[in-house]
Amino acid sequence: MKEATQIEETMSISGSWQRTARGAGLLAADGSIASTIFAEMSALAHSTGAINLGQGFPDEDGPAEVLDAARRAIADGVNQYPPGTGMPVLREAIAAHQQRFYGLRVDPDREVLVTAGATEALAATILALVDEGDEVVTLEPFYDAYGGVIALARGVHTTVPLRGPDLLPDHDELRAAVTDRTRLILINNPHNPTGTVLPTETLELIVELAHQHDAVIVTDEVYEHLTFDTPHVPVATLPGARERTVTISSAGKTFSTTGWKIGWIVSTPALVTAILAVKQFLTYVNGAPFQPAIAVGLALPDSYFTGIAATLKAKRDLLAHGLVKAGFGVTIPRGTYFVVADAAPLGYRDAKTLCRELPSLAGVVGVPISAFCHDELAAEYSSLVRFAFCKKVDVLERASAQLARLGR
Repeated sequence: MKEATQIEETMSISGSWQRTARGAGLLAADGSIASTIFAEMSALAHSTGAINLGQGFPDEDGPAEVLDAARRAIADGVNQYPPGTGMPVLREAIAAHQQRFYGLRVDPDREVLVTAGATEALAATILALVDEGDEVVTLEPFYDAYGGVIALARGVHTTVPLRGPDLLPDHDELRAAVTDRTRLILINNPHNPTGTVLPTETLELIVELAHQHDAVIVTDEVYEHLTFDTPHVPVATLPGARERTVTISSAGKTFSTTGWKIGWIVSTPALVTAILAVKQFLTYVNGAPFQPAIAVGLALPDSYFTGIAATLKAKRDLLAHGLVKAGFGVTIPRGTYFVVADAAPLGYRDAKTLCRELPSLAGVVGVPISAFCHDELAAEYSSLVRFAFCKKVDVLERASAQLARLGR
């Protein structure tokens, strides 16, 4: 009898989880695992030979110093489990980076946690800090992992839309979204998929609301060094923010090493300890030889960091010019390596359909912005497409020329 009761409870939990997972887009209607839009578009690019401007990965290697450091580490035998919190050399480099760029004094032993990329950092943070029924506020469109992990934690996902020509949140809508039920305010700044960089007054309002409602701020800052004509302002540098902020970043975007999956968390000792309690049961540890290599990267001279931003800005302008010439409406991003293009001027109101047809129409792949939205808000972004410009110049030139076919 007891075994039967346990089976019934398990089936009930399973059914509840399936409903939650379907609502978050983790499962398809038939119960199978739903593929992400990135997987679908990348597979389409592969099968058609189209230029893949959908998935955001560079097609050039990062700095030689960083790659050489990884090779040395492998040759020197740095191939076994690193410490659970990350290798001291990397934790110290992360702390030095925060001091160097933002004036933040960080204890590398108690306030830094190395993770398997920013995605694991986000997952461990949300699973550690969110109980069933807690609300998590994000901007919308949102990076797809946010919705999935909030669902895993059985939290309630509340969003604030980015609207207008500059794709910014309305402050009144932000105030209405954050309540006493809010556990986390999760922001992505610079923002993927839109390339928006949040103004300081918006960040200050988020800190105010976090204090007012006793919420924790989680900031996904993986594009921190990829901003154009505007400095990156970490939330943790604002008055009253640091003691309730979890800052997340990673090496993949800054050093073109997305496959290495080296990320990190910087926060208070209490929050880091709570997150580590979950993280140790996810990947446990990762990337031993890559950790000292990323430490080398974080210590590169200022010219490297300003150089990658300048190079990407030129690539942004190249692709944006091509998109405008093709007839798209274009929102010029202030950060990240994505540009948002509106296909409505070309007569395409449904970007999902356009993106599936683009390989045959122009030999290029993009990603519809609506894929980053809940169904209820997707219609507002139905004609928008995200294109990645973290590609070689000749690739962007070919893509621009091929996209021009749409306007003929």
